[in-house]
Amino acid sequence: MFARWLRENKIAAGILTVLRLYLGYSWFTAGFHKLTGGFDAAGFLKGVTANPVKGPDGAVVYGWYVEFLKGFAIPNVDIFNFIVPWGETLVGLGLILGCLTTAAAFFALVMNFAFFLVGTVSHIPTDIFLGMIILIAGYNAGHFGLDRWVVPFFRKAVFKGKEPIRQNA
Repeated sequence: MFARWLRENKIAAGILTVLRLYLGYSWFTAGFHKLTGGFDAAGFLKGVTANPVKGPDGAVVYGWYVEFLKGFAIPNVDIFNFIVPWGETLVGLGLILGCLTTAAAFFALVMNFAFFLVGTVSHIPTDIFLGMIILIAGYNAGHFGLDRWVVPFFRKAVFKGKEPIRQNA
């Protein structure tokens, strides 16, 4: 019932716009500061692999993620130095403009979980909560934004006017 209200109600669209703008501003400013401030993920990645998240018994909790960081992220830090600031900035723009909002919310959640897996907490739980609300709302989250025109254009041009598959609730 709540999900239907989020997905279909105009008042919900207005509330979602405020949430979108708040979250988008947060992502945009984080990414923009990285783009203009000489961001380098190497030190952060080395730090989180040297001191991974541990459980109460002292065992590493996300060993698979630590191995991914050691085996892929650190050797390819230049890729991460590019995709992190640009990803944050573009996610922020997508949320602020209400353009491809669902995709922006999805990638925001992916980045939030990536930061969470290394033990960064900060405002991430709040961002995950808001991001999930926006993701659940789908198209309605971008109703008062560019999605009002972009989504129908993509449906017509890319999907040849086919209606998306919907499940009955």
